[in-house]
Amino acid sequence: MEAFSDGVIAIAITLLVLNLQVPHVKDGDLFDAIVDDWTSYAAFVLSFAVIGIMWVSHHSMFERIVTVDRPLMFLNLILLMGIAFLPFPTSLLATYVREEGSNAHIAAAIYSTAMLAIGLAFLGMWLRLARRPELLIEGIAPERIQAAIRKSLVGPVVYAVTIGLAFVSAAACFVIYALMTVYFALGPSSRVATPEEQAAAAEAAAEGAED
Repeated sequence: MEAFSDGVIAIAITLLVLNLQVPHVKDGDLFDAIVDDWTSYAAFVLSFAVIGIMWVSHHSMFERIVTVDRPLMFLNLILLMGIAFLPFPTSLLATYVREEGSNAHIAAAIYSTAMLAIGLAFLGMWLRLARRPELLIEGIAPERIQAAIRKSLVGPVVYAVTIGLAFVSAAACFVIYALMTVYFALGPSSRVATPEEQAAAAEAAAEGAED
């Protein structure tokens, strides 16, 4: 399941570059054309960082998982659907964020909605793991899962707020997206497992190989 997820995430993060178009201008105007299209590059960097952090967080989560069940697999599929969809709202944001009109508001709202769905999927996976601790490797303290749940709540709450904010200022949403990227880069689930948890995971993997 982790390998399948890696493949989907890799495709999604690669598709982001398709939003960057080579400008066709007359001699001497290339630099200005590139500067004028700064939102495309900013949106690319933002979403590349967002998906990259999701990949790190996903791996960090699965360091703590010894086996999966069907509900967790379906939650993971919902997460991957949101990630695979992200290049589309990224393109919308890059195209319309500079316009403080209805198109910019709608583009930001769609991006926020996609991020909300992804955040809820991550939260759902943590809730499933809290409900079914037998899916986790031995030695995972319940407090660590509860802490991950509390910190994962921040994303859905903030992105839900930005859906409304999108109809006030698309540019403000862009700033909040960047700040949330920094937050998730520092945690919650992007934090690596403790040495004890890593040792337990290695032991579980070895036992699975023997079986």
